[in-house]
Amino acid sequence: MQIEVRCFATLAVHAPADKRLDLPEGATAGEAMRVLNIRPEDLKLIFVNGVHAEPDRILNDGDRVAFVPAVGGG
Repeated sequence: MQIEVRCFATLAVHAPADKRLDLPEGATAGEAMRVLNIRPEDLKLIFVNGVHAEPDRILNDGDRVAFVPAVGGG
């Protein structure tokens, strides 16, 4: 199956623009993270098709997955 991935801010080094990623059927958002070499400690939020999701969320062909990093500030 193929999903569309978008990584924001500091995670953009893993997928600098909207990227298509081929994964096996039944793959999870966490598996997509591993393929992209995104460390769990660098991640704050996952969205699948605009809805908050956990790493164990099973993905479907055509899903749009967004990875958002933790952001610090003052």
